[in-house]
Amino acid sequence: MILCITHSQDFYTVDLFFEYLSSKNIPYFRLNSDQLNHQQKISLSQNSFTITDQSGVSVSSAEITAVWHRKSWSVNVPEELDTAYLKIFISEYESLKYNLYTILEHLPWINPYENEKKIDGNKMHQLKLAERNGLKIPATLFSNDEDEILTFIKEKCNGKAIAKLHGVISKNMDGENMISTTIIDEHTLENLSDIAYCPMIFQPYIEKEYELRIVYIDGEFFTGKINNHQNTDWRLVQDDYFWSVDRLPEDIERQLTNMMQEMKLIFGAIDMIKGKDGNYHFLEVNPQGEWGMLQKELHFPIAEKIADYLLKKINI
Repeated sequence: MILCITHSQDFYTVDLFFEYLSSKNIPYFRLNSDQLNHQQKISLSQNSFTITDQSGVSVSSAEITAVWHRKSWSVNVPEELDTAYLKIFISEYESLKYNLYTILEHLPWINPYENEKKIDGNKMHQLKLAERNGLKIPATLFSNDEDEILTFIKEKCNGKAIAKLHGVISKNMDGENMISTTIIDEHTLENLSDIAYCPMIFQPYIEKEYELRIVYIDGEFFTGKINNHQNTDWRLVQDDYFWSVDRLPEDIERQLTNMMQEMKLIFGAIDMIKGKDGNYHFLEVNPQGEWGMLQKELHFPIAEKIADYLLKKINI
């Protein structure tokens, strides 16, 4: 049985994954991470667990042979819960979730949980590994110090930078509920006055030919190009953007492969920019990144490749 860890609002990509497993008569269990709370019956011992979901379907750890960690959300809190118990409710259920995941750590995962957590939670570490493997990265500052930021923008960015949060606040690829990347220049520097309350990442603005979303799966690449050369984030602009298939140069694929292997990740959604300077600029890798638009628009068999990797690991 394949366990898919996702959330209750996830669709399309997980549906493709489940359809493919069903076509091969492979059983699966969908674990919605946000509903791993009072809505389910959960029991753990030091070596095993059982879960019974809201519909009465049960699964035990002994049945699970591989795990796809599609995407985790924080647990939902019941509206009727006394606010005095809010912190302990979240803390204990998140601890239970982590304990549950680690019981399965001996199985094949996409991605191994601890490896993924380290990379996803540390963009500066990502940049260091990317640069170490030969990729071109932008100068980067993660700071809440207004003076340092102003100096960085003037000295490293020629007066024009982008500012973004370390984590993206978004629920899907169309930009809904998203705090976007913002351009900062000499006319908008006064917007930094509250930076102490929300540190951000700053990088030089790169003049681009286009953006790339690259899905990496165990040494294989699925690369989509979007014809956005003007805006900082295509998801928030209602222009006629379209995806097309692209192919990375062999040296870039080799450098990305070496980076992903050093990160010990099987899967990643990688963002890069093809600059007007002719260079490929690495921005980040998201171990739980979105790729549904690539499968839908470009017919890449990403869901099938993810499933095939896990099936190969369990010799099916």
